[in-house]
Amino acid sequence: MRLEQAKYLFDIQQAARRLAQFTAGRDLQGYLDDAMLRAAVERQFEIIGDALAQWARRDAALAERITDCRRIIAFRNILIHGYAEVDDRLVWDIVQTRLAPLQAQVDDLLASFRPES
Repeated sequence: MRLEQAKYLFDIQQAARRLAQFTAGRDLQGYLDDAMLRAAVERQFEIIGDALAQWARRDAALAERITDCRRIIAFRNILIHGYAEVDDRLVWDIVQTRLAPLQAQVDDLLASFRPES
């Protein structure tokens, strides 16, 4: 993995950490009631999806080591281009069920990072 690819992973890692921080101690109703929180969460998912898309353009095989890589990128596209139709309950479900596994995968990939010569 090259340094450039590691930078995308780092961006994903940081956005995932922000998502965990923003949503800690919150529940679905609190999420639905807080427009600023929803906007912040969506923005972090956009960053994750964009960084993953950029990484996949450079090394698709390596990016595919992230489970649901293509679905994450598609989710980012929905948030950006289909913003009027975003299902807030789905976004919250992704925070609750998919964020921790993504964080673990990215942390593992970054921990194994060794710059190529």
